[in-house]
Amino acid sequence: MKDLIEVAGGKRLWGEISVQGAKNSVLPVLAACYLANGQCVIHNCPILTDVDAAIKILKYLGCKASRQGHTVYVDAENAYGYEISEELMHEMRSSVVFLGAILAKTGKAELSAPGGCDIGLRPIDLHIGAMEKFGAKITEEHGRLYFECPEGLKGTEIVLSFPSVGATENIMLAAVTAKGNTSIVNAACEPEISDLADFLNRCGAKIHGAGSNAVFIEGVEKLSGCEHRVIPDRIAAATYMCAAAVTKGQVVLKDIIPAHIGAVVSVLSESGCDIAIRNHSVSLSAPPVLRKMGTVRTMPYPGFPTDAQAPVMAVAALCSGTTVFTENIFENRYRHVSELCRLGANIKVEGRVAVTEGVKALSGAAVTAPDLRGGSALIIAGLSAGGTTKIDGVHHIDRGYENITDNLCQLGADIKRIRDYEERECETKKNTASGA
Repeated sequence: MKDLIEVAGGKRLWGEISVQGAKNSVLPVLAACYLANGQCVIHNCPILTDVDAAIKILKYLGCKASRQGHTVYVDAENAYGYEISEELMHEMRSSVVFLGAILAKTGKAELSAPGGCDIGLRPIDLHIGAMEKFGAKITEEHGRLYFECPEGLKGTEIVLSFPSVGATENIMLAAVTAKGNTSIVNAACEPEISDLADFLNRCGAKIHGAGSNAVFIEGVEKLSGCEHRVIPDRIAAATYMCAAAVTKGQVVLKDIIPAHIGAVVSVLSESGCDIAIRNHSVSLSAPPVLRKMGTVRTMPYPGFPTDAQAPVMAVAALCSGTTVFTENIFENRYRHVSELCRLGANIKVEGRVAVTEGVKALSGAAVTAPDLRGGSALIIAGLSAGGTTKIDGVHHIDRGYENITDNLCQLGADIKRIRDYEERECETKKNTASGA
């Protein structure tokens, strides 16, 4: 049993929508709730399968956790679980972010390698090395990792070889209640790091410098519960901007932080889109013909985000001229290219470089979302394609986009979700056979 997304292309997007809370922010914030003594109330939580998985993990660890609309309530005061089942680890790719919080609270942790989208190797060696620096002992047996630190974590200096977002988050979670001070050199600077720090500081942590490449944490004895609102999702905002661009549309995105999408704004402006930024909104008006975007290089923040590479490539597929993408973060993040080519795109990949020659038009076809952001790229391409595009692999898209079909319909797209597709298809075949 599976769902499909069906898009009838050619509709110009017009109107305004609000942008959901950030998936990549809410997950570490929920992990941080495990450290708090008392109830945490997290607002602006998007309704996503990844968030559902995070709530399941919190419950598995012994927390009281519930959701009411876009607000999640977590009480971890009497929760002392230290292991995450293999099933839950594979349900949410970034579940390893719970490691720092679990080890800090219980002095031990047990987990397996994380699962999720196959967009390239996601080694957790930076996470493991950091926990060792805090004084944890690690052993591996039968595919499970065991962490022990019976005397508690001790503050330290950690120099990251790469500004990993996940590793920076895990170090912060481990450090906030560690004995002494911790410094992170070459830390990730993404807005989601700052959001996590804001939440932890509201709980009583002492974190300084979050959002820069040097973060300092003074360990405190304990954290208290608090109320927090998650920042808007900059990748969802970029996705809707791309959807407007390929349909020659005009949209306004509300409830965003424009500074967080500066790199995407720059690239789409190069394509000829007229983009106006206001306090908490951005408007995009697309030109009749999109221009090439030159070279797009994915980089750590504030550079162009790897998560926006696939949606922007769907735009480049329709630009006049050649756009060259260089993927510097993940080595296997072009899995959407073959599916875009099924729709008529002209893209050649060589290693980490994808050369996109713009075509005049795309045509609908049956395609499969290979991962979360690749799925959004196929939706964008389908919005501009002639005929109908049917997109399989919708479960990937559900990990990161809340009600994407409803939002696009609100903007004028002809798009719908067909639920239980295999079951319906089978029933149709039976009826046809019996009728014959």
